[in-house]
Formats: sequence, C-alpha cells, structure tokens
Amino acid sequence: MPVRGIRGAIDVARNRKEEILSRTGLLLRAMVRANGVKADDVAAAIFSLTPDLNAEFPAIAARRMGWSDVPLMCATELDIPKSMKKVVRILLLVNSSVPPGRIRHQYLGKTPTLRPDLARKPSR
Repeated sequence: MPVRGIRGAIDVARNRKEEILSRTGLLLRAMVRANGVKADDVAAAIFSLTPDLNAEFPAIAARRMGWSDVPLMCATELDIPKSMKKVVRILLLVNSSVPPGRIRHQYLGKTPTLRPDLARKPSR
C-alpha cells in the first residue's frame, strides 16, 4: 500500500502549553476525520512550530489521542521574514490506497492563506 502525505496547519493565539496542545489536537482530529484515518494507518507524523511557539511539544496532543505506537517528531519551522507567526503544522504520513488528489488537507483558523490551493480544495 502506498504512503500518502496529509498536510495541515492551525494558528495559535498565545505561546502557552495547553493552547498549543488544544489547537494541535483540534487540527489532528480534523485531519483524521476528513480522511478516515485510523492510528494503525499512520506511518509517522511530523509536527512543526514557528519559532515563536516553544511552550510545549505538539506531538503530546497525538499521544493524548492514544497514538502510543506511532513515530512522532517535532521540529521548528524556518524563521522567514514576514511569514505567518504562531503556526503549528502537521504532516501525517499514512498508509492509504486513496489517490493523492482525494486527500483532504486541513488548514484551520487563519492558515488557509498559507496554501489556498490545498485549503479550499473541494471534496470529491
């Protein structure tokens, strides 16, 4: 079965532990729901934060969802001038036979401007 990437992003108002976890959990649940993903389907998940978010590891939100056997990794995004601040991004690598054009990427809150081509993609 091929591995597919599912992308997502969400903004966070404040650099606070529970807010990072809450917003990350909201995004992760939306990604899973929109694509019918089960934890056993996930090969790995990569979480990244903009440099202004450092109060918590966003991967803890996945552990709270019971993803104890999924390899998770956190990283910091590049600090590009004039880029959107206070953003959590997730890349799920999922074992799936769903064609790439049918993947439902999730850009929540203010983040649809990051990838309008993916954020407004109609469901098929």
